Amino acid sequence: MSGSPSERLRWLLLALSLAPCLAVAAVQGTPPLPTGLQKTFEATRSDVASTVDAAWIDAMQRRLASHLPDADRRRTLLRRVRAEARLAGLDPQIVLAVIQVESGFRTQAESPAGARGLMQVMPFWKRVLGRADDDLHDPATNLRYGCTILAYYLRQEHGDLTRALARYHGSRGRTDYPERVMRAWQRHWWLADHRH
Repeated sequence: MSGSPSERLRWLLLALSLAPCLAVAAVQGTPPLPTGLQKTFEATRSDVASTVDAAWIDAMQRRLASHLPDADRRRTLLRRVRAEARLAGLDPQIVLAVIQVESGFRTQAESPAGARGLMQVMPFWKRVLGRADDDLHDPATNLRYGCTILAYYLRQEHGDLTRALARYHGSRGRTDYPERVMRAWQRHWWLADHRH
């Protein structure tokens, strides 16, 4: 695809946002309905390297040290998490909780079902998007997919984080996974004075 990096990024987020609709449409033979997805890809007008909140990075870095001993890797990951979460309209602390539950911050994690990387993204997303070369073990790519997918489900569920997390995990109608994420958020990542 030609165009500037920000234009390619905008199209990738749009495609990621539409992927669940496209998958349903392929099965049902109906056209995709992108209703409610505008906010998901409108945010791509922002620069991914948005202003870094040094106080937030410092607070989160201390909490992440037990998972990632290398300080440079911690800072790099936290900057990326914050940027991708903000881009998708998510609280970065919730994203950290999802990563903790999904992969324990292991970039090479792979589930028995084949989910990959930090946010345990299923490879079918690459087929849906026609992006066979994407590496779901790459932290930046994985965070882009995961944050966009979670933001989409959150909008589909009208802001109900429990239901959105259940859909993200593929366990719609159950609360065990959302409860695990919320416990991780409250115990490890919640900041009283935080504004994402």
